Amino acid sequence: MITIKDDFGKKYVIKDLKKFKKHLLDFHSKNGKGDNSIHEENGYWFKVTDRFYKKVMSISE
Repeated sequence: MITIKDDFGKKYVIKDLKKFKKHLLDFHSKNGKGDNSIHEENGYWFKVTDRFYKKVMSISE
């Protein structure tokens, strides 16, 4: 089980890491970097900075 904190410090369990990564890749990145957009998922909020994007992409199951 993979847990990350959202922008408000709430713990979020990523149920499907592959799907989460694909969504960030498809909708919240540009040229392999986070595009500073906001990703909302089930009431959890994440600003997809380049640092956040790289952190998530580096997680392995």
